[in-house]
Amino acid sequence: MTSPLPRLFRLLLALGLLLPALPALAVDEDDLLPVDQAFVLSASATAPDRVELRWKIADGYYLYRHRTSVKASGGLSGGELRLPDGDRHTDEFFGPVETYRGELLAVLEGATPGAGPVQLEVKYQGCADIGICYPPQTRRLQLDLPGGGAAGGLPAFGGANRRGLQLPGQAALPEAQAFTADAIADGGNRILVRLEPAPGYYIYRDRSRFVLEGDPGLKLQAPRWPQGSRHRDEHFGEVVVFFDAVEVQLPVHRSHANPAQATVVATFQGCKADGICYPPMTRRLAVDLPAGTVDATPPPREAPPLPEAAPASATAGAAAPDAAATDEAGVATSVPDASAGNALRSTAPPKASAPALAGILMLALLGGLILNLMPCVLPVLSLKALGLAQSGESRAHARRHALWYTAGVLVAFTAVGVLVVALRSAGMAAGWGFQLQQPWFVAALVYLMFAVGLSLSGVFTLGAGIGGGLAAGRSGPAGDFLTGVLACVVASPCIAPFMGPALAYAFAAPAAVGILVFLMLGLGLALPFLLIGFVPALARRLPKPGAWMETLKQVLAFPMYLTAVWLLWVLGRQRGVDAVALVLAGAAVLALALWWFERSRWQGRRVGKALALALALVAILPAWGVTRLAPPAARAAEEGVLAYSPEALDRLRGEDRVVFVNMTADWCVTCKANERNVLSSEAFRTALQRADAVYMRGDWTNADPQISAFLEEHKAVGVPLYVVYGPGAPPAVLPPVLTGAIVEDALLRAAAR
Repeated sequence: MTSPLPRLFRLLLALGLLLPALPALAVDEDDLLPVDQAFVLSASATAPDRVELRWKIADGYYLYRHRTSVKASGGLSGGELRLPDGDRHTDEFFGPVETYRGELLAVLEGATPGAGPVQLEVKYQGCADIGICYPPQTRRLQLDLPGGGAAGGLPAFGGANRRGLQLPGQAALPEAQAFTADAIADGGNRILVRLEPAPGYYIYRDRSRFVLEGDPGLKLQAPRWPQGSRHRDEHFGEVVVFFDAVEVQLPVHRSHANPAQATVVATFQGCKADGICYPPMTRRLAVDLPAGTVDATPPPREAPPLPEAAPASATAGAAAPDAAATDEAGVATSVPDASAGNALRSTAPPKASAPALAGILMLALLGGLILNLMPCVLPVLSLKALGLAQSGESRAHARRHALWYTAGVLVAFTAVGVLVVALRSAGMAAGWGFQLQQPWFVAALVYLMFAVGLSLSGVFTLGAGIGGGLAAGRSGPAGDFLTGVLACVVASPCIAPFMGPALAYAFAAPAAVGILVFLMLGLGLALPFLLIGFVPALARRLPKPGAWMETLKQVLAFPMYLTAVWLLWVLGRQRGVDAVALVLAGAAVLALALWWFERSRWQGRRVGKALALALALVAILPAWGVTRLAPPAARAAEEGVLAYSPEALDRLRGEDRVVFVNMTADWCVTCKANERNVLSSEAFRTALQRADAVYMRGDWTNADPQISAFLEEHKAVGVPLYVVYGPGAPPAVLPPVLTGAIVEDALLRAAAR
């Protein structure tokens, strides 16, 4: 009979991949109305001390009660806005709220200190049922109170009221006043374009495109931007912007030397510093070029169009003042639209729905399960499983071993999760494997792997300790528990498939949910041994115990020694050869202490045990000593590899180069496997040449704030991180486990944009 386990595994895998995508399937921005059609606002003064505001709400839309307010000045003051009770609703953004559908009538009553019109500042926010929220809206109205000799009501839209979100007392400038653009010829082979934002505004560097029209013999080369300001943008992440006037150099490739009249078509986008973004704008700038020098090289390809903007209905009505998605000549622009993110700039972080959370937990479970196949963890699981077979104990004892091992794994993962979440909440950069950036921790792991190897080799035994817990099923709860802790510790250099999205979610979610994700990772890691303990059919498939088990146990000591050697290499990269010598000396003293302890235990000598313990404490001193050593001098970059720096990446992106960024670390097993199997291959070098790409590598072996910021920008939980940049397009993040086909496809796609 076919076992149902493979079928169940495939079903769980499919569910884990499908569930996170469910919420996105229902969203269609093409059906979104402009904000003033979705919520039609009007106001009227029905008495000298009473103003009524009425919203007609389109079907499929709703307003928030807690986001609706009115502030009056002039002929009416004081009083509070009276709103009816709304429909109770659990909102994805704000939690439990009240909402209005169909129509809303609000009443404002107050004192009338004197004659004259009343000025109203009305604020409100609403959403569509398809899952898209508009940014908060502000409308300024002026009404004459009854007896003032003027009409008692005024519609709330039209004219300046179409400007969208405005701050109290500080309206957003029209596009033409907020951003100006000019162009002049700087000789016959270069054009200078000057873009100038008004004070309090900024321009994106990478949301721009320049095309030269009017003479087919003239083509623009890659623009040369000066150094800008790094800016954390809620829509695009880490970007480069300009808060002051900037002059962009546009080299001109000429196929003839004659003077020419041409037009620079400059498309760019900017925002107001308080978070309001304008839709993309296009300016046509006439330039008279004098005679120049003919360039014998082939003409550059035309600047590629940038990704399509968000639908006009989603932005023009709700985002920016006097927005237009076409230029003066009616030519449509095609640029990514930051104003489409205005709604997200004004709302709380979304809370995951139950199906999405279930999908994340499934990914975490699968990631933890696959961790068992990683070279870091497989020896530990093998030893524990074979030890259980060797014990020959009852099913009840087998279940007890499995539960204690699982408890050790879960406690260790919970501790790591609590530490990481706490550090990130405190503003520190911490991700999966971050502890291996600390030389003392690497030195401690060297000792641990070496001690486990000595135990497996028979130098010493700990009846209820790690060594015994690895090798035998009868070692007791302490051994099983500590083996589970050890499995978590040795898993830290590895990132398995499915772990990345789950950990990224855990780091951004509330603390309790983040810890739940870590617990599910631990459950996945413990699941194989848990199944062996609780499913007799699986336990019966294990090899029969015999004398060969002792031989295998001693053989498996050597992978532990090799792991210690690898960790020593990592330590040498972190703190140099002196650190390696210190820890080797400490390991020799530790071996002496453990041998002496075992000898004294069998002879019953308490003094010998005390001296062995003292030697073990002395052996630990080098782990502290390595922290006093300075890192070695920076290693020279390999041929064809550019060391990562934000400035170099900005410069290359400004030149429209394809860039492959590899964020790695010497302690990252997955990183080294990818570099050996894919990134050092001839096929990878050929793909770089075909895409005319630059290979940039960042080393996170030691803590590096710039690399930490890069990882944070891309919502990465640690290394490896592979990002491909192409001209005029958002970066593409590759999976943590690479293949040659994945890398080649990403590079060629970036080059073809």
